[in-house]
Amino acid sequence: KLFLISFLLIFFVQTVTQALLHYFAYKYRGINGRKASFITHNNKLELVWTVIPAIVLFVLILYGMTTWSDIMNFEEDEDALVVELYAAQWNWKARYAGDDNVLGDANVRFLNDFDGRNSVGIDSSDPNGLDDVVVTQEFHLPVNRKVIFKIRSQDVLHSAYMPHFRAQMNAVPGMITEFSFTPTVTTAEMRLNPELVSKVNRINKIRYDNSQELIAKGEESLEPYQFDYLLLCAKICGSSHYNMQMKIVVESEKDFNKWLNDQNTFSEVIQ
Repeated sequence: KLFLISFLLIFFVQTVTQALLHYFAYKYRGINGRKASFITHNNKLELVWTVIPAIVLFVLILYGMTTWSDIMNFEEDEDALVVELYAAQWNWKARYAGDDNVLGDANVRFLNDFDGRNSVGIDSSDPNGLDDVVVTQEFHLPVNRKVIFKIRSQDVLHSAYMPHFRAQMNAVPGMITEFSFTPTVTTAEMRLNPELVSKVNRINKIRYDNSQELIAKGEESLEPYQFDYLLLCAKICGSSHYNMQMKIVVESEKDFNKWLNDQNTFSEVIQ
Protein backbone atom coordinates (compact mmCIF):
# COMPACT_ATOMS: atom_id res chain seq x y z
CA LYS A 1 0.00 0.00 0.00
CA LEU A 2 2.81 2.41 0.87
CA PHE A 3 4.48 1.76 -2.49
CA LEU A 4 1.20 2.27 -4.38
CA ILE A 5 0.34 5.47 -2.48
CA SER A 6 3.83 6.90 -3.08
CA PHE A 7 3.73 5.94 -6.77
CA LEU A 8 0.30 7.52 -7.34
CA LEU A 9 1.26 10.73 -5.54
CA ILE A 10 4.50 11.07 -7.49
CA PHE A 11 2.72 10.28 -10.77
CA PHE A 12 0.02 12.89 -10.07
CA VAL A 13 2.48 15.64 -9.09
CA GLN A 14 4.76 14.83 -12.03
CA THR A 15 1.86 14.92 -14.51
CA VAL A 16 0.46 18.23 -13.21
CA THR A 17 3.90 19.84 -12.97
CA GLN A 18 4.94 18.85 -16.49
CA ALA A 19 1.58 19.97 -17.90
CA LEU A 20 1.92 23.39 -16.23
CA LEU A 21 5.54 23.77 -17.37
CA HIS A 22 4.60 23.10 -20.99
CA TYR A 23 1.48 25.27 -20.78
CA PHE A 24 3.26 28.33 -19.37
CA ALA A 25 6.27 27.84 -21.64
CA TYR A 26 3.88 28.08 -24.58
CA LYS A 27 1.63 30.83 -23.17
CA TYR A 28 4.49 33.15 -22.29
CA ARG A 29 6.73 32.37 -25.24
CA GLY A 30 8.73 35.17 -26.76
CA ILE A 31 6.61 37.37 -29.05
CA ASN A 32 7.64 40.66 -30.66
CA GLY A 33 6.20 43.57 -28.73
CA ARG A 34 5.44 41.59 -25.56
CA LYS A 35 7.09 42.86 -22.40
CA ALA A 36 7.81 40.46 -19.53
CA SER A 37 6.31 41.18 -16.12
CA PHE A 38 8.62 41.47 -13.13
CA ILE A 39 7.05 39.81 -10.06
CA THR A 40 9.32 39.58 -7.03
CA HIS A 41 7.27 37.18 -4.90
CA ASN A 42 3.82 35.98 -3.86
CA ASN A 43 3.41 35.15 -0.18
CA LYS A 44 0.26 33.07 -0.66
CA LEU A 45 1.85 30.89 -3.32
CA GLU A 46 5.00 30.47 -1.21
CA LEU A 47 2.84 29.36 1.72
CA VAL A 48 0.81 26.91 -0.39
CA TRP A 49 3.72 25.13 -2.07
CA THR A 50 5.63 24.93 1.21
CA VAL A 51 2.90 23.82 3.63
CA ILE A 52 1.09 21.28 1.40
CA PRO A 53 4.23 19.31 0.37
CA ALA A 54 5.41 19.41 4.00
CA ILE A 55 2.14 17.88 5.21
CA VAL A 56 2.15 15.21 2.48
CA LEU A 57 5.79 14.29 3.18
CA PHE A 58 5.11 14.16 6.93
CA VAL A 59 2.25 11.69 6.38
CA LEU A 60 4.36 9.55 4.01
CA ILE A 61 7.33 9.53 6.41
CA LEU A 62 5.08 8.61 9.35
CA TYR A 63 3.47 5.82 7.31
CA GLY A 64 6.90 4.63 6.16
CA MET A 65 8.29 4.56 9.71
CA THR A 66 5.27 2.55 10.87
CA THR A 67 5.72 0.06 8.01
CA TRP A 68 9.46 -0.21 8.70
CA SER A 69 8.74 -0.81 12.39
CA ASP A 70 6.30 -3.60 11.53
CA ILE A 71 8.96 -5.30 9.40
CA MET A 72 11.97 -4.81 11.65
CA ASN A 73 10.58 -4.84 15.20
CA PHE A 74 8.87 -8.17 15.58
CA GLU A 75 8.23 -10.61 18.36
CA GLU A 76 10.03 -13.93 18.00
CA ASP A 77 6.91 -15.90 18.87
CA GLU A 78 6.89 -19.68 19.08
CA ASP A 79 4.86 -20.14 15.91
CA ALA A 80 7.29 -18.20 13.71
CA LEU A 81 9.71 -20.19 11.57
CA VAL A 82 13.37 -19.19 12.04
CA VAL A 83 15.56 -19.42 8.91
CA GLU A 84 19.13 -18.26 8.46
CA LEU A 85 20.29 -17.09 5.02
CA TYR A 86 24.04 -17.56 4.70
CA ALA A 87 25.87 -15.70 1.92
CA ALA A 88 29.28 -16.64 0.54
CA GLN A 89 31.03 -15.97 -2.76
CA TRP A 90 29.04 -17.03 -4.76
CA ASN A 91 26.14 -18.98 -3.37
CA TRP A 92 23.41 -19.00 -0.75
CA LYS A 93 22.70 -21.55 1.94
CA ALA A 94 19.63 -21.70 4.17
CA ARG A 95 19.66 -23.03 7.73
CA TYR A 96 16.50 -24.07 9.60
CA ALA A 97 16.40 -23.95 13.38
CA GLY A 98 15.22 -27.56 13.77
CA ASP A 99 12.73 -28.93 16.29
CA ASP A 100 13.74 -26.49 19.04
CA ASN A 101 13.25 -23.52 16.65
CA VAL A 102 16.52 -22.05 17.97
CA LEU A 103 19.54 -21.62 15.70
CA GLY A 104 22.81 -22.90 17.12
CA ASP A 105 25.79 -20.57 17.45
CA ALA A 106 27.93 -20.28 14.33
CA ASN A 107 31.23 -18.72 13.35
CA VAL A 108 33.46 -18.77 10.28
CA ARG A 109 36.19 -20.32 12.45
CA PHE A 110 34.27 -23.61 12.38
CA LEU A 111 33.92 -23.84 8.59
CA ASN A 112 36.78 -26.33 8.22
CA ASP A 113 35.48 -28.65 10.93
CA PHE A 114 34.45 -32.19 9.96
CA ASP A 115 36.38 -32.19 6.68
CA GLY A 116 34.49 -29.21 5.30
CA ARG A 117 31.04 -30.64 5.99
CA ASN A 118 30.27 -27.76 8.36
CA SER A 119 29.30 -25.49 5.48
CA VAL A 120 27.90 -22.59 7.55
CA GLY A 121 30.24 -22.82 10.54
CA ILE A 122 27.89 -24.22 13.19
CA ASP A 123 29.42 -24.58 16.66
CA SER A 124 29.17 -28.33 17.30
CA SER A 125 29.47 -27.76 21.06
CA ASP A 126 26.17 -25.86 21.10
CA PRO A 127 23.28 -28.36 21.51
CA ASN A 128 20.88 -25.93 19.82
CA GLY A 129 22.75 -26.41 16.55
CA LEU A 130 22.71 -30.20 16.38
CA ASP A 131 19.14 -30.34 15.01
CA ASP A 132 19.69 -27.47 12.56
CA VAL A 133 19.11 -28.28 8.89
CA VAL A 134 21.27 -26.75 6.13
CA VAL A 135 20.13 -26.78 2.48
CA THR A 136 21.84 -25.44 -0.64
CA GLN A 137 19.84 -25.78 -3.87
CA GLU A 138 16.48 -24.48 -2.70
CA PHE A 139 14.67 -23.67 0.51
CA HIS A 140 11.01 -24.09 1.39
CA LEU A 141 8.59 -21.87 3.31
CA PRO A 142 5.12 -22.70 4.67
CA VAL A 143 2.31 -20.47 3.42
CA ASN A 144 0.55 -18.15 5.89
CA ARG A 145 3.18 -18.65 8.59
CA LYS A 146 5.48 -15.91 9.82
CA VAL A 147 9.14 -16.40 8.86
CA ILE A 148 12.01 -14.71 10.71
CA PHE A 149 15.16 -14.45 8.59
CA LYS A 150 18.60 -14.16 10.19
CA ILE A 151 21.19 -13.11 7.61
CA ARG A 152 24.98 -13.67 7.72
CA SER A 153 27.87 -13.24 5.31
CA GLN A 154 31.01 -15.37 5.18
CA ASP A 155 33.23 -12.99 3.26
CA VAL A 156 32.12 -9.71 1.64
CA LEU A 157 29.04 -7.52 1.64
CA HIS A 158 26.07 -9.30 0.05
CA SER A 159 22.37 -8.45 0.05
CA ALA A 160 19.50 -10.91 0.43
CA TYR A 161 16.90 -9.80 -2.12
CA MET A 162 13.56 -11.57 -2.64
CA PRO A 163 11.86 -9.40 -5.28
CA HIS A 164 8.50 -11.18 -5.29
CA PHE A 165 8.16 -10.49 -1.55
CA ARG A 166 9.54 -6.93 -1.82
CA ALA A 167 12.11 -7.82 0.81
CA GLN A 168 15.79 -6.94 0.91
CA MET A 169 18.42 -6.83 3.66
CA ASN A 170 22.21 -6.54 3.51
CA ALA A 171 24.35 -9.48 4.61
CA VAL A 172 27.24 -7.90 6.51
CA PRO A 173 30.38 -9.82 7.55
CA GLY A 174 30.70 -10.03 11.32
CA MET A 175 27.09 -9.25 12.19
CA ILE A 176 23.58 -10.69 11.92
CA THR A 177 20.84 -8.71 10.20
CA GLU A 178 17.21 -9.77 10.18
CA PHE A 179 13.67 -9.15 8.98
CA SER A 180 10.43 -11.08 8.78
CA PHE A 181 7.44 -11.55 6.52
CA THR A 182 4.56 -13.98 6.00
CA PRO A 183 4.24 -15.64 2.55
CA THR A 184 0.59 -15.68 1.48
CA VAL A 185 0.67 -17.21 -2.02
CA THR A 186 2.12 -20.65 -2.74
CA THR A 187 4.39 -21.30 -5.71
CA ALA A 188 1.68 -23.46 -7.30
CA GLU A 189 -0.93 -20.70 -6.90
CA MET A 190 1.44 -18.09 -8.30
CA ARG A 191 2.04 -20.19 -11.41
CA LEU A 192 -1.71 -20.07 -12.10
CA ASN A 193 -1.89 -16.29 -11.93
CA PRO A 194 -3.27 -15.18 -15.36
CA GLU A 195 -0.84 -12.27 -15.70
CA LEU A 196 2.10 -14.49 -14.83
CA VAL A 197 0.90 -17.26 -17.16
CA SER A 198 0.83 -14.75 -20.01
CA LYS A 199 4.35 -13.55 -19.16
CA VAL A 200 5.71 -17.11 -18.97
CA ASN A 201 4.12 -17.94 -22.33
CA ARG A 202 5.80 -14.93 -23.95
CA ILE A 203 9.17 -15.92 -22.50
CA ASN A 204 8.80 -19.51 -23.67
CA LYS A 205 7.82 -18.34 -27.16
CA ILE A 206 11.12 -16.43 -27.36
CA ARG A 207 13.04 -19.38 -25.92
CA TYR A 208 11.38 -21.71 -28.45
CA ASP A 209 12.36 -19.48 -31.38
CA ASN A 210 15.94 -19.26 -30.09
CA SER A 211 16.00 -23.03 -29.58
CA GLN A 212 15.19 -23.61 -33.24
CA GLU A 213 18.26 -21.62 -34.22
CA LEU A 214 20.41 -23.55 -31.73
CA ILE A 215 19.12 -26.91 -32.96
CA ALA A 216 19.88 -25.90 -36.55
CA LYS A 217 23.48 -25.29 -35.45
CA GLY A 218 23.63 -28.69 -33.77
CA GLU A 219 23.53 -27.20 -30.26
CA GLU A 220 21.25 -28.03 -27.32
CA SER A 221 17.87 -26.35 -27.12
CA LEU A 222 16.82 -24.11 -24.23
CA GLU A 223 14.68 -25.61 -21.49
CA PRO A 224 11.19 -24.12 -21.05
CA TYR A 225 11.00 -21.42 -18.38
CA GLN A 226 8.93 -22.05 -15.27
CA PHE A 227 8.18 -19.47 -12.61
CA ASP A 228 9.89 -19.79 -9.23
CA TYR A 229 10.31 -17.45 -6.31
CA LEU A 230 13.99 -16.54 -6.04
CA LEU A 231 16.52 -15.33 -3.50
CA LEU A 232 19.06 -13.09 -5.25
CA CYS A 233 22.10 -11.04 -4.27
CA ALA A 234 21.62 -7.29 -4.75
CA LYS A 235 25.25 -6.28 -4.15
CA ILE A 236 28.00 -6.59 -6.74
CA CYS A 237 30.06 -9.07 -4.73
CA GLY A 238 32.60 -10.34 -7.25
CA SER A 239 33.07 -12.00 -10.62
CA SER A 240 30.25 -14.56 -10.18
CA HIS A 241 27.75 -12.22 -8.54
CA TYR A 242 25.21 -13.11 -11.24
CA ASN A 243 25.23 -16.71 -10.04
CA MET A 244 24.03 -15.93 -6.51
CA GLN A 245 20.44 -17.10 -6.69
CA MET A 246 18.48 -19.72 -4.80
CA LYS A 247 15.05 -21.15 -5.51
CA ILE A 248 12.29 -20.55 -2.94
CA VAL A 249 9.31 -22.90 -2.71
CA VAL A 250 6.21 -21.71 -0.86
CA GLU A 251 3.86 -24.56 -0.05
CA SER A 252 1.34 -25.86 2.46
CA GLU A 253 2.40 -26.50 6.05
CA LYS A 254 1.94 -30.23 5.52
CA ASP A 255 4.17 -30.34 2.43
CA PHE A 256 6.74 -28.13 4.12
CA ASN A 257 6.97 -30.38 7.18
CA LYS A 258 7.33 -33.45 4.96
CA TRP A 259 10.13 -31.82 2.98
CA LEU A 260 11.95 -30.62 6.11
CA ASN A 261 11.75 -34.05 7.74
CA ASP A 262 13.45 -35.54 4.67
CA GLN A 263 16.53 -33.32 5.16
CA ASN A 264 19.57 -34.31 7.22
CA THR A 265 20.21 -32.50 10.49
CA PHE A 266 23.66 -31.14 11.34
CA SER A 267 24.27 -34.01 13.77
CA GLU A 268 23.56 -36.51 10.98
CA VAL A 269 25.82 -34.68 8.52
CA ILE A 270 28.87 -34.71 10.82
CA GLN A 271 28.57 -38.35 11.90
